[in-house]
Amino acid sequence: MIAQAVLETTQKAKRVHDVLDELNHLLKRLLKKADCTLADLNGIGIGMPGIIAHGEGIVRWSPILSERDQPFGTAFRDRFGVDVYLENDANMLTLAELWFGAGRDMSDFAVVTIENGVGMGLVLNNRLYRGSFGMGLELGHTKVQIDGALCRCGQRGCLEAYLGDYALAREATTALGFGQYQQSSMKGILDKLFEEAKLGNPAALTIFQRAGRYLALGLSNVMQLFDPALIILSGERMRYDYMFVGDVIADVQALTLSRGDQPCKIEIHNSGDLSWAHGASALALAAVTDEMFSTDRWTA
Repeated sequence: MIAQAVLETTQKAKRVHDVLDELNHLLKRLLKKADCTLADLNGIGIGMPGIIAHGEGIVRWSPILSERDQPFGTAFRDRFGVDVYLENDANMLTLAELWFGAGRDMSDFAVVTIENGVGMGLVLNNRLYRGSFGMGLELGHTKVQIDGALCRCGQRGCLEAYLGDYALAREATTALGFGQYQQSSMKGILDKLFEEAKLGNPAALTIFQRAGRYLALGLSNVMQLFDPALIILSGERMRYDYMFVGDVIADVQALTLSRGDQPCKIEIHNSGDLSWAHGASALALAAVTDEMFSTDRWTA
C-alpha cells in the first residue's frame, strides 16, 4: 500500500454529481499523500452497495443514490478522465478474500457481509460470479417473510430488513424506547443496544437473537443453493459475533439437508475499511492487466 485516505459522509441518498464531488475531495487527499496525479493512474476501482451492471458501469439501484439506472461509470470518466471499474461492494470484499485472504487457497467460497445492509459475493471455480444482469447474489433482498418488514429497497420481507443496521435500530427504538437516540447517529443507537445486551437486558438480547435466527436462515439458503466449502461472515456488525456464532451455526446445520455431514465451514472476518479498498484495487488491477494483454490490443 502506498497511501490511504478517508472521507466521512452521510448515509443520505445523493445525486450522482454530489457523490462525484465527494470522490473529488477524496482523490485529492489520496493523490497528495501518494505524491502523484490523476495522469499517473491507469484505472480506479469503485464499489458501492446495490445492483450494479458491472460491464456497463450502470448503477441500477443503490441506497446511496437518489435515482435509479444511473450511468455512473460514464459520469466518472467524463469528470476525471480516468477509466473506472464499478462493482457491487460485497463483490469487492469477495475479491479481497480471493486475492489476499482465505480464498487464495479455495476454488469455491462465499462472503456474506452484514453492515447497514446485507450483501453477498460468490467465487466459483476461482472466479467471481456476478450473474447475467448484475442482480445475482442479492442475499439481502431475498424474501424471508411475505408482506414483512419494510426494506430500504422499497419492498417488504427482505432478509436485510431483519439484519441490517437500520433494522436493528428500528427494533431498538420500538422495543427499548430509544426514541431519545433517534437524533443521534446510527452507530450511537447500535452502541447503546449492544451495551444493553451486554448488561443482560432481555429485550436487547431478543433483538440480537432474532437477527441471528434470520441470519441462520439466510446462510442455510446459501449452503443449500451453492454448497460452498467456506462461508466468510464479514463486516462491521461482526463485532457482535458473540450474539451470532454459537446457536446460529447449529441452526444453519439444522436448516440444511446435510444433517452435519460434510458441513460447510463458517468463519468470521472482522474486515476493516482497507479490506474493501483492497478489493477495489484487485478489481482495477485485474481489468487493467486484462486490457494490456488482450488479443485486440496486440493485433490492432
